[in-house]
Amino acid sequence: MFGRTSQARWVAADMRDLDRRMRSLERGAYQVAGRAQAGAMQATEQVSDAVASALADFFGRFRGVRGDAARFGQEAARFGNDALRRLSNEVEHRPLATLAVAAGIGLLIGLAGRRG
Repeated sequence: MFGRTSQARWVAADMRDLDRRMRSLERGAYQVAGRAQAGAMQATEQVSDAVASALADFFGRFRGVRGDAARFGQEAARFGNDALRRLSNEVEHRPLATLAVAAGIGLLIGLAGRRG
């Protein structure tokens, strides 16, 4: 009878010790998780800053290219308008010569299309 009681006490003591150790492990796990979360947040912020910096640099370069493209587009439109004005002048003053040139160009394009 005394053997079972002392054995029950040992089991109860072991259970308390096991419970204490498990709680200690749980606290340690929470501390590690908190540190990992803080580290992950810091890494996320650093990556976010690096991506934002790269995007700002890219869009800064893109703005410069966009300005150049707009300027080239304006120049092309101006040249196109000048060419259209000259063509209109030529058609008005020399309609038969303009018609002959257009027919010759059409013939050359047609011949090139047949070969290809």
